[in-house]
Amino acid sequence: MKNTAVYPGSFDPPTNGHLDVIARASRLFPRLIVAVTDNQNKTPTHTLEERLLMLRGITKNIPGVSVEIFSGLLVNYLKKKNARVIIRGLRAVSDFEYEFQLALMNRKLSPSIETVFLMPDEKYVYLSSSMVNEVARLGGSVDCFVPPLVRAQVIKKCRHSNP
Repeated sequence: MKNTAVYPGSFDPPTNGHLDVIARASRLFPRLIVAVTDNQNKTPTHTLEERLLMLRGITKNIPGVSVEIFSGLLVNYLKKKNARVIIRGLRAVSDFEYEFQLALMNRKLSPSIETVFLMPDEKYVYLSSSMVNEVARLGGSVDCFVPPLVRAQVIKKCRHSNP
């Protein structure tokens, strides 16, 4: 059985930091599923389908990577996909406590599933999807924060939502 990893997130929108973690994880695992979900604690700017299409577009040339929408309990999704590893990105120390709690909860729910933390390139540690959306809403350039395919969607969506 191939080792399959799942990189879950809301990816609203996918950033260069997300893409960096995807590329790193794809070198570690022969099969990587980027699992897009709605975070009930956030109000998304982009629909699930838009995020799915953006992620598929920016990962299409990365071997072993697929992108899917999922809902429900993450450990159940991993079992359904015959995956044993959760990929999580850590940008800063401030992310660690929350991510550590999630990893421990997932371990309690399913001891056979491991969480692997990956740090993006240091040039992306400050980057978040919410910051990208805010910069775009306020008319700033997001060119260095997101891949070109994502940039067009972010500008279209964010600039139209802020007349």
